[in-house]
Amino acid sequence: MARLKVFKRKKIEGIDDSVYLSLREERRISRNNNRIIKRFEREKARKNVPEKEYLTVMRDPGNVVEFEDLHTYFFTDVGTVKAVNGVSFDVPQGKIVGVVGESGCGKSVTSLSLMQLVQAPTGQIVAGSIRYKASDGKVYEITQMPKDQMLKIRGKEIAMIFQEPMTSLNPVFKVGEQLDEVLLVHEEVKSDAEAKKRSIDMLKLVGIADCEKIYGNYPHELSGGMRQRVMIAMALSCNPRLVIADEPTTALDVTIQAQILELLREIKDKYEGSIMFITHDLGVIAEMADYVVVMYAGRIVEQGTVREIFHHPKHPYTIGLMKSKPGGETVGDRLYSIRGQVPNPINMPDHCYFCNRCDQAMPICHELYPGMTHFNEHHATACFLFGDEILQEEEVMESIR
Repeated sequence: MARLKVFKRKKIEGIDDSVYLSLREERRISRNNNRIIKRFEREKARKNVPEKEYLTVMRDPGNVVEFEDLHTYFFTDVGTVKAVNGVSFDVPQGKIVGVVGESGCGKSVTSLSLMQLVQAPTGQIVAGSIRYKASDGKVYEITQMPKDQMLKIRGKEIAMIFQEPMTSLNPVFKVGEQLDEVLLVHEEVKSDAEAKKRSIDMLKLVGIADCEKIYGNYPHELSGGMRQRVMIAMALSCNPRLVIADEPTTALDVTIQAQILELLREIKDKYEGSIMFITHDLGVIAEMADYVVVMYAGRIVEQGTVREIFHHPKHPYTIGLMKSKPGGETVGDRLYSIRGQVPNPINMPDHCYFCNRCDQAMPICHELYPGMTHFNEHHATACFLFGDEILQEEEVMESIR
């Protein structure tokens, strides 16, 4: 008798309460995954690829990055996790774009896809486009770039401030050695002495006192705020056009958080760069961002300017996030929380992902996934509650039949 692997879950509408996989089914999934993964890995490992194969053009010359229908999946032994499932948005030159959503919605995976740092071999970009406009004017299709060519952009043109500096910094190397390595690898300097001088200047730029001493320290000898400043200095060493800040203020106290945010703003203005700011803190987004992208279960449910999202939210999920934010009006009251759970990421439904948690859900929400409804050039949402161009519910139900 074949062994069964059982995963028990509480019964919730729209979510499977159990999944049964036999050994035969596990082996079939593993074989299929291996076949798919090998194909993608061969593409990324190509050598001497002509540049014309991964050069493209921007839809809008004013953008630094354009995500278009991006799909990034993780091929696991129990099925395919669609971590990013059709994401499209732009990062304009000189602007801060905030990406918000609850944990597991695909924020970090979207940024890692841009850096080609998705954990391989299980994680792969399977479809879509990521266009990046470099400082030399060339536009690269990131999804088609070989690994060896991506090394020339990652860290130099596009830099990332990771979520937890203690796990991102190498504990066995001194801070100075790790800062120097960035400059030497990308040939920003010609000697070790020049690299040290530049690294100390970067430490001064991010507001670290006694830079000579910090340069010779190990990461564990620094506080959380100091480590985060070192990460920012490392990310900015090569004057990148785009900085990805993945929750850079997590686990920092409010005074240090305010200093880090002010530092990022000053550096953006100084270098005229762009920032893709990933966080679940709506207060930080309200203070920092020019544009906001709201993600849920691997998809964008709403996007717009920061004023439109905070003063005129449309999607029920965005409204729920706003209501769950602590504020003066909730003093003494129980903090609001969105009921229910996110759908199983391995078996996503064909209809709206949020309908089982939405108080305004309609029958059509359980039948189809809504398209994007545009209110103006920047503001759009994926919800059946809005849009004159949407078919009437009866007509849609008739077309389904």
